[in-house]
Amino acid sequence: MKTVLTGLILLCVHTAAAALDANTSAVELNTPPTAPPSQSEPASMPELNAQSVLVYDQVSGRPLLAKNATMQTPIASITKLMTAMLVINAGLPLDERITLTSDDRDTLKGTGSRLAIGAHYTRGQLLHLALIASDNRAAHALARSYPGGLERFVATMNRTARVLGMRDTVYVEPTGLSSSNRSTALDLAKLADYAYQNYPEIRQITATGQYTLGTQRVVLKKKHHRQAKVTYRTVAFNNTNRLTRMDDWHIGLSKTGFINEAGHCLVMQAEVADRDVIIVLLDAMGNNSRANDAARIKAWLEETSPAHGTRAHYTAASRT
Repeated sequence: MKTVLTGLILLCVHTAAAALDANTSAVELNTPPTAPPSQSEPASMPELNAQSVLVYDQVSGRPLLAKNATMQTPIASITKLMTAMLVINAGLPLDERITLTSDDRDTLKGTGSRLAIGAHYTRGQLLHLALIASDNRAAHALARSYPGGLERFVATMNRTARVLGMRDTVYVEPTGLSSSNRSTALDLAKLADYAYQNYPEIRQITATGQYTLGTQRVVLKKKHHRQAKVTYRTVAFNNTNRLTRMDDWHIGLSKTGFINEAGHCLVMQAEVADRDVIIVLLDAMGNNSRANDAARIKAWLEETSPAHGTRAHYTAASRT
């Protein structure tokens, strides 16, 4: 694959995470040689809502915190990270216009969308909407327009997962609406680390707090009204990860997910306390739970990490 080093690092994290994966546990962080001998007691482990957690140091290749990291669970729209990778790999023109069809309508969960059936969007716009707004019609249209169609797309998703060493991951569709899309925190850390290394497009898109389609024709039709109202206005979408709009977070890659079976999920690359880390939170309960868990992890890392400025940063590679 594109980066041999990734495989070696992730082999190390798999072994270490397996050792950590008993309820909630953590690796004790090494004290820098230059640190003074009289340091305060290490911070206690954070209490986390998510049922499955992995915090992975990208530089050292070590898991810093793990909770049920090898437990397979539905992953909801975290699925769209793999979808985006395959769309970019296909090398199709991002300015090519794709028409949404009735095939792109969600018949599984009945979720809505701000994208109208029959509307036209470029592949690049749909990629942004799938990753930032987690729009299911956008993700489905991207997969449907893949060479060989939807069936080949899903097969390629699973083949790519095998190549990346995601041994406990299975995909049945490209949006995450199906609870049969399943993975583990460990496997998703591998996926996020690989995407961060090799896909600058995904880094740029998913770390953005808001995306706009510019001025769009909007058709509004209220119940019991015969006549639809047509207006033109700017259509903006917020990133489903609200942390991307917070000044105290330095996020390099991000994707959220939610369906009832999966709970609230988050996969994120961030710089915290001079560490480049991957944070995976799966099956958290409540709208604010994943953001609150991420905040607790951030505070814990800031309290337990070596003195700032003592660690090298992780440099993402360019895809070749």
